Amino acid sequence: MSEYKYKIQNRPPVETAIFDFFKVGPGPSSSHTIGPMKAGNDFYNKISALSDEVISKAAAIEVTLLGSLSATGVGHGTDSAVLAGIIGNIPEKCPGSVLQDIKKTPEKKYEIKLKNKSITVSLDCIKFGPVKHDSPYNNTMLIALLDANRNNLFEVEYYSVGGGFIQWKGWKEEERGKPVHPYGTMRELHQRLQETGLTIHELILENEMSITGMSRPKICEKLDELMEVMYDSVKRGLNNVGKLPGHLGVWRKAQAILEQYKTNNFEADRLMGKINSYAFAVSEENASGGVIVTAPTCGAAGVIPALLYAMRNDMSLGDRALREGLLASVAVGMLCKHNAGIAGAEVGCQGEIGVASSMAAAMLAHARGYDACVVENAAEIALEHHLGLTCDPVGGYVQIPCIERNAMGAIKAYNAVLLATAEKDTQHKVSLDAAIMAMNEIGRNMNIKFKETSAGGLAVSVVEC
Repeated sequence: MSEYKYKIQNRPPVETAIFDFFKVGPGPSSSHTIGPMKAGNDFYNKISALSDEVISKAAAIEVTLLGSLSATGVGHGTDSAVLAGIIGNIPEKCPGSVLQDIKKTPEKKYEIKLKNKSITVSLDCIKFGPVKHDSPYNNTMLIALLDANRNNLFEVEYYSVGGGFIQWKGWKEEERGKPVHPYGTMRELHQRLQETGLTIHELILENEMSITGMSRPKICEKLDELMEVMYDSVKRGLNNVGKLPGHLGVWRKAQAILEQYKTNNFEADRLMGKINSYAFAVSEENASGGVIVTAPTCGAAGVIPALLYAMRNDMSLGDRALREGLLASVAVGMLCKHNAGIAGAEVGCQGEIGVASSMAAAMLAHARGYDACVVENAAEIALEHHLGLTCDPVGGYVQIPCIERNAMGAIKAYNAVLLATAEKDTQHKVSLDAAIMAMNEIGRNMNIKFKETSAGGLAVSVVEC
């Protein structure tokens, strides 16, 4: 038995809350935009609480980006995101225009208040450090409060660990309630389902209530709000045309794809074309800094909304089925994060598009009323056929190949459900746990140049024009 196989069979339970996993915020990247904005805002809150003596000496703030945050930070808008956080913005309440305005006026200085002291910050405070470093996470930020002689008064080492989650040196997980039905693997989840007689969505709901203390109606209300953000991102993307930001000159295509296929004579082509257009719509909104939902990341934010929108508008599934399907997708996504990773900088794009496709497959299968074994098989098929996928954004922008990959991930999710429902579940040979184990092994052994650094793959083979 391999060391990792032993570990996955002896994992602590998943304790992530739904609304920590799904986050609303501006694109283009959960690891490079939402996470750094949260880190910047957290740092501001920390230094605001320092003693009067320390604050009286404060003269400047300096941020050093390391790893892929440094390598692709310009294209992802990481510098603008950190600065936006420092000056008081949080992702869920930050319109995309804030980041765009910061980028358009790089010379602008912003004043922040620390009790009775004011200091100014600007994009000049953000430094791009080495790509290779010794910190435990690829996406690392060093944020320091300096005195007039550039001496450190206070410093925090932050890590953007994927999906908009952040940690810092010395970080400890927040004390909350424990899941009433604990599981750390898909195998254990099946055991809990058998013991309780619950469906996947019911078990996830009861765990969320136990972890957060929220009522069932409140959770359902927040899920509906989350889905509305997803639907809105599809609609906005379908209505927007023109070029995306950056020097690549990528044109928005969502509207054109929809027009091409909504009246197509072939029914199968019509549905596939619509799903493609919905995925393009959200991904293009993300690439332009629009507000989206991390599902599980910004770079993969188009997959689940594309299928969700199609399920509602083209497959005539009701809102309750959609909500329950989304809860099933959470179970899969949390297992992937818990036992492998969802950040391109940690495990490659298999952890972003691959996990999103796996979640979307589980969502569709569950919403259509299939049992937990079929849901698992659909999720496994979708993930298995993204294994090894590199994260190699051309020019550091979340555009090529990211936008098309979202559409491919959505279509693969749909096809995974077709395959899973056409076989006897007892004859399916590969478990979801095995696919997650493989993703983790591949990701940890993947060369760093294929993990969101734009130093390999398509990022260097495509001639930018």
